[in-house]
Amino acid sequence: MDDHDDARWVIRREVADDHAAVAAVVEAAFGSPAEARLVDAIRASSEYIAELALVAELDGRVVGHVMISRATLVDGEHERRIVMLSPLAVSPEQHGRGIGSALVREVTTRADGCGEPLVVLEGDPGFYGRLGFEHALARGIEITLPSWAPPEAAQVMRLSSYDPAWRGHVVYPPTFDEFAEH
Repeated sequence: MDDHDDARWVIRREVADDHAAVAAVVEAAFGSPAEARLVDAIRASSEYIAELALVAELDGRVVGHVMISRATLVDGEHERRIVMLSPLAVSPEQHGRGIGSALVREVTTRADGCGEPLVVLEGDPGFYGRLGFEHALARGIEITLPSWAPPEAAQVMRLSSYDPAWRGHVVYPPTFDEFAEH
């Protein structure tokens, strides 16, 4: 049910003309305008990585979106720039067609190609685990989660440049403060 042969969608880099369609997809996927505002706030921030903001387009219409932006991994006095995946959204009528999985695979492949060592996220371990993410604590990485999230929702994907010495607590950029439910 995850990977379909009829992949009539195209995954490409987001462009400014996509912003309204992305907002509609994100709002529909999350059932709230808050996450669409978060996407706009990320785009306007210094943590935004334009080449790691992707859309899935089906028959000329945006039906999915994912972005990776910068965060910080703090271990005592050491601070390292890392990246995090947030948010991932697929139009509700397109769920179950493999679009979300394809977006995650493509954006993490591109992050790896950019030399990023790891990607962190908060999300469903069942979904993201199938795509190569694992519980962050197993790698010595702590993510403060919202009260409703199980501990396993704190996840990390190790990429080619991963260094196991990189441990610590993920500090989200100020952009996320308004949207945090911690």
